[in-house]
Amino acid sequence: MYYDIDAILTDSQKVPCQFELNVPGLGYIDGNTGGDPASTGALVTLDLPAALSQRVMNALKADPRTVDLRAQAPHFYALAARMLELFEEEEMVDILTEVCSS
Repeated sequence: MYYDIDAILTDSQKVPCQFELNVPGLGYIDGNTGGDPASTGALVTLDLPAALSQRVMNALKADPRTVDLRAQAPHFYALAARMLELFEEEEMVDILTEVCSS
């Protein structure tokens, strides 16, 4: 069996998310008294990681040579590819295509 260490490291990148499902009794300390768990449609709301934030995209548009991509995420392009599978970000596709070709 073959394991790709780069794929494993890319998939281990933390992605900001928010749990949207109310679970009765969960968060009792926070004052969650429960409720109807079927009332919510989405279970989790995902956001783009900081390495793909609008600030980083703006810096890449301005001058890609000044952005230390490894400092943003060790596997920046692989992370971007994985996130673009989940999000429809046409502007990000254009920016990353331009950066790769220059």
